[in-house]
Amino acid sequence: MCGIVGFTGRKQAAPVLLSGLSKLEYRGYDSAGIAVRDGDKAPEVVKAKGKLKVLIEKTNEGAAVKGSCGIGHTRWATHGEPSELNAHPHSSDDENVIAVHNGIIENYQELKEKLTKSGYTFCSQTDTEVAVKLIDYYFKKYALGPVDSIARAMMRIRGSYALAVMFKDYPGEIYTARKDSPMIIGIADGETYVASDVPAILNYTRSVYYIGNLEIARLAEGKATFYNIDREEIEKPLTEIKWDAEAAEKGGYEHFMLKEIHEQPEVIKNTINSVLKDGEVKFAEFDLSDEEMKSINQIYIVACGSAYHVGMAMQYVMEELTSINVRVELASEFRYRKMSLIKNSLVIIISQSGETADSLAALREAKENGIKTLGIVNVVGSSIAREADNVFYTLAGPEISVATTKAYSTQLVAGYLLSIQFAKARGEITDERYNELITEIQTLPSKIAKILEDKERIQWYANKLVNIKDAFFIGRGIDYAISLEGSLKMKEISYIHSEAYAAGELKHGPISLIEDGTVVIGVLTQPALYEKTVSNMVEVKSRGASLMGLTTYGNYSIEDTSDFTVYVPQTDPLFAGSLSVIPLQLLGYYVSVGKGYDVDKPRNLAKSVTVE
Repeated sequence: MCGIVGFTGRKQAAPVLLSGLSKLEYRGYDSAGIAVRDGDKAPEVVKAKGKLKVLIEKTNEGAAVKGSCGIGHTRWATHGEPSELNAHPHSSDDENVIAVHNGIIENYQELKEKLTKSGYTFCSQTDTEVAVKLIDYYFKKYALGPVDSIARAMMRIRGSYALAVMFKDYPGEIYTARKDSPMIIGIADGETYVASDVPAILNYTRSVYYIGNLEIARLAEGKATFYNIDREEIEKPLTEIKWDAEAAEKGGYEHFMLKEIHEQPEVIKNTINSVLKDGEVKFAEFDLSDEEMKSINQIYIVACGSAYHVGMAMQYVMEELTSINVRVELASEFRYRKMSLIKNSLVIIISQSGETADSLAALREAKENGIKTLGIVNVVGSSIAREADNVFYTLAGPEISVATTKAYSTQLVAGYLLSIQFAKARGEITDERYNELITEIQTLPSKIAKILEDKERIQWYANKLVNIKDAFFIGRGIDYAISLEGSLKMKEISYIHSEAYAAGELKHGPISLIEDGTVVIGVLTQPALYEKTVSNMVEVKSRGASLMGLTTYGNYSIEDTSDFTVYVPQTDPLFAGSLSVIPLQLLGYYVSVGKGYDVDKPRNLAKSVTVE
């Protein structure tokens, strides 16, 4: 995620940069920094670890940093822990080039090696420093100016990025470029602004340019000139923003939750690409070799809430692909259980924040017993990330809504990737099956995007559920794991009593709760279990239940049973949960909206549970 702001004009830049960054802190809050130039003088760079208020205090609210051209950044750590050293801006060795960056450079290690051989040194752990020095390398090698050097770097960089760059020889100018990361440019009365999101500049201008993919812009006082990657000048229309400030912060969405639901294709893609290199899963930073994966005969997955539901789904995937025994444990129970942990086992702790109290205690319990640990977390430098033997970082970025959506989905795909790699390392799947899974997992982002295009149907159905008192979610296997998450979404933001059951358990008690009009939502994406779950739905329908069926395209017979049916694209059954959870997230969201509740801040709940 991260947030970028830039300004060039007649007034002091630092207060503008800090004001803009304050509107973007929801995009990152691990560290922040600014670089400001005063005419031909060398730029002044100020950075600080922690939330933006630390930088504001350090610069005396910007008054201590003089100059009318500058760039700023608030960071969500992806490469390198949160620290002042890793904070942006980054510069070339001689400060010829200074830049800030959003996104992920996938081939940064390869580029870093080549630049090192060319005499460059690196002081941070970030991929951004590599981009800065690559631009500097081309600037000096070809001496054709900023646009040329940035274009050459763009052709070498793989991944996503939004860049704001300043050059020593071009005072008063900022150069920007983007690929798959947002960036806008604002113009107002001899002043020019750049930002990664609208809220940062809305107080100063509503006249903006939208820079396109693989395009470059040169910003001067009150002027922006655009170029394609072939260095050819291109024209851009000026657009008026009509959002109010609150809507702008949410990207035009009514709530952060809806915005974060829509961000899932991007963040899932980023998480996959963080470990998928040249068609293979490579955990380069893990201290968990293939030999160790072969020796593990027990995995404990420990988590709370939605992360626990990820563990449930991961258990089904891991056990189908490997011969490893997998147990999923609630962290609040695991830490107090008096049980012997099996030697040669692995404890996987799943936590968005990396600070969940029960999960952290479970991690420490495992380590005290000499058991190897692996954290699946979203926050770099968090307690679980620091204390676990290995860490798989999900790249969901900051999640503002208390009810998780995109963090859950990135955890789920992390579980798939771990399972696939375990299976390969242990020789338990063929190369053909491995390649099939790798190919298919890369299709998930586009398939999720397709589901989101049809959200109006789900909104229509959700409006019919606004006044219900109870809802039941049923499924078998992976569908049961996803039902657990769908039920939680419904209850935590709409306050409707909702439960999830393994469909085969209905006759063992829960079916007594079914009466006329009771809503039952069946998840049916597993071909081997489809007919059995349909039978369970018929059973509750005969007792008066109102049914929604959620299945894959092709299973049209469900329409004979369900009152309303939602279809998701076909995929490998192991990955179906990543698709089927999207309509359930939307369903919970729209029911809450229909009831008039505060979707992003449900009552009695907190984003990170850091106390027992």
